[in-house]
Amino acid sequence: MPRGKSTNDPSQRQLRVSEVLRKALSEILLRTEAADPELDGVPITVSEVRVSPDLRNATAYVLPLGGVNEAAVIAALQRNQRFLRGELARRVTLKYIPALSFEADASFEESARVDSLLRSPKVAQDLG
Repeated sequence: MPRGKSTNDPSQRQLRVSEVLRKALSEILLRTEAADPELDGVPITVSEVRVSPDLRNATAYVLPLGGVNEAAVIAALQRNQRFLRGELARRVTLKYIPALSFEADASFEESARVDSLLRSPKVAQDLG
């Protein structure tokens, strides 16, 4: 094993497939009419897709614009995962299209929390 490489780090292939799936899924959610009213007219950001080592499962981290109705949008995406997987199959050339699952992306909230901590007076006095 190369020095500094953890066994949990994704391979180059996983990273490539993840990025291809993220771009295709973003395009599908932007341009395709879903049969679910929860998804109609809701802009959804796909910030990351993580693929399992065998490329059979993928988790998409998504966030509706402004975080409005987050739980309802995630549930609607889960309900429509077969449709979305079929659309991916039309756009992406892979031997197997992974099974999709969707989770809310908490990275924006975490980033805002860290930013507010860095701007707090207690931290500012240490920096000054």
